[in-house]
Amino acid sequence: MIGKIVGAILGLMVFRNFLGVLIGTFVGHIFDLSTAQSRRPAHATSFIAPLFAFAGALAKSDGRVSEVEIRAAEALMNRLRLDPELRQMAIEQFNLGKAAEFDAQPAVANLRAWTHGRRDLAFLLLDMLLDLVYAEGSPVASKLGMLHQLCAALGVSTAELAAVTAMKGYGPRYQYQYQGPQGGWSGQQQQRPRNTVSAVDPYVVLGITHEAEPRDIKRAYRKLMSQHHPDKLGNVPDELKQRAESRAREINAAYERIKSERGFT
Repeated sequence: MIGKIVGAILGLMVFRNFLGVLIGTFVGHIFDLSTAQSRRPAHATSFIAPLFAFAGALAKSDGRVSEVEIRAAEALMNRLRLDPELRQMAIEQFNLGKAAEFDAQPAVANLRAWTHGRRDLAFLLLDMLLDLVYAEGSPVASKLGMLHQLCAALGVSTAELAAVTAMKGYGPRYQYQYQGPQGGWSGQQQQRPRNTVSAVDPYVVLGITHEAEPRDIKRAYRKLMSQHHPDKLGNVPDELKQRAESRAREINAAYERIKSERGFT
C-alpha cells in the first residue's frame, strides 16, 4: 500500500499528469508485492527453530531421549519437507533443547509470537508435537506437563487439546451407540487402528459432552470449522495446510456421525 502511494506521488511529480500517477501507482504496486513476498518466507518458517527446541526439551523431560523420539522428530522434519539448511537448523535446535540446562520458556514465547493469537496456528503446533508426545505410547506426566504449559501460553483449553489429541487418534478410543433419549449413550473401549475417525469418540472431537443439545452441537461444529479452516492459514508450509484440511474432514465426519446417530439435521 505504501509503495502505491509513494509511486503515485512520484509519478505526478515526474510526469505532471494523470498518466504519470497511473504509472507510479503500478510501479508502487509491484514494489509492494515484492516486499510482501520477501517477508512471507521468514514468517512461514520462523516457527521451525522454537518448535524443534521445544521438541527436544519435551523429549528429554523424562530424563532421556529415546531412539523412538529421535525418529519421531526426524519424521516431523520429513513431513515439513525441510530443505537442507532448515533441516540442519532443526537438528541443532532439537539437540539444544534436550540439553540439561535448556530453558524452554523462550521457545514457548516464540511459538506464541508466531501464532499471533491465531488458534488455527496454535492447533497446528500441537498437532505436530503430539506425535512426539505419544512416540513411546502413553506419555509420562513430565511430557504432559510441558504440553499443558504450551497450551496455556497459546490459549488452548484442556478440552481443545483433548479434541486435537482425539483427531490425531491418540488416547482412549471408543465406539459409542445412542440408546435414545432415555437410554443415553453406551460405549466400550475398542482396539481400532489409530487415525481413523470411527475409532474416536466424535463428542471428544467436537469438544462437547454426550448430553449436548443439537443447538450446542451445531455451535461447536461451526466454531471448530472456523478455527481449523485451511484457507485461513495464509503462507505456511504445504504439509501444515494438508493437515488442516485433514482435520477439517475429521471434524465434519464427527459432526455427520453424531447427526446420523442422533437423528437431527
